[in-house]
Amino acid sequence: MQMIRITKEFRFEAAHALKGYDGPCRNVHGHSYELAVTVTGTPLSDKASCKYGMVMDFGDLKCMIKSNIIDSFDHALILHSSMKDEGAIPKGEPFTNVVYVDYQPTSENILIDFANRIKGLLPIGIKLHHLVLRETSSSYAEWHASDQE
Repeated sequence: MQMIRITKEFRFEAAHALKGYDGPCRNVHGHSYELAVTVTGTPLSDKASCKYGMVMDFGDLKCMIKSNIIDSFDHALILHSSMKDEGAIPKGEPFTNVVYVDYQPTSENILIDFANRIKGLLPIGIKLHHLVLRETSSSYAEWHASDQE
């Protein structure tokens, strides 16, 4: 059986600020993120299965990514956890969805976080091949499994 890659794309809105950064991105600002998730595997050969011929059901991949990543990060403010106790962000409206992370929330680091989350969710026989996180129409970061070896 031959290996096949499938990709599902997602969109979410989020804001972030880069603590200690020497440019304008140190201020809270937002992006319309686009995330492409590519997995690899062999199409299911069991003709009795309703998933026959699929590497993975796109709907299953969508549900997995949506419930474990998109639902948490969509319309969130992403900040380094050290900013939590600094009083930089007031509590309550409109700051009810703040995601504190243990890393500088750059596209690169967010992508590493997403890769680690996704790898732990995939069914046996399916591997994360690569991710693309587009921050703007002309700027994006990529994570490739082959680069991690």
